[in-house]
Amino acid sequence: MMGLSKLIEYFKTSDTIGENQEAIETMRYYSRESQKLTMELNTGFHEPEEIAELFSKIIGKPVGEGFGLFPPFYTDFGKNITVGKNVFINSDCKFQDQGGIFIDDDALIGPGVVLATLDHDLNPEKRHQMHPAPIHIGKRVWIGANAVITRGVTIGDNSVVAAGAVVVRDVPENTVVGGVPARMLKSIT
Repeated sequence: MMGLSKLIEYFKTSDTIGENQEAIETMRYYSRESQKLTMELNTGFHEPEEIAELFSKIIGKPVGEGFGLFPPFYTDFGKNITVGKNVFINSDCKFQDQGGIFIDDDALIGPGVVLATLDHDLNPEKRHQMHPAPIHIGKRVWIGANAVITRGVTIGDNSVVAAGAVVVRDVPENTVVGGVPARMLKSIT
């Protein structure tokens, strides 16, 4: 089994996940660890400090000051999430983070939001292969309930993603987007 830092580097530099058996075994190991920790987070009441501590264990690093989360929370890997200061994640969010999820300061993530950093290959013969790319959520971004952000997308600072939107392209700073697929609705001035 490869080390975690080597696995994260593999995710950053590989276009395809699925052919390196050592990487798959290591990813599955950390996925099981994440399942245990999210089960602990999601199956009992915890004070805010305990939630921050459990989330820090899930991601393998400290959360930023002022972190808040309303469980339940789900992730299928956990170790490639970074959160800044004053980030709030509402209930029932699902983070698929192998490609990397970076949430900057003062971001608000609404209930039921999905951040998905992997796509399966379109070729049916290679469908088991996955393609990672990071998601970046800028400063003071607000993502509305049940929005989906797909791999490789950056949401610019101060922007808003409307509830239920499916974001498949980068969102410029100071912009409101909505719809399926998401499109620009207006600028924030």
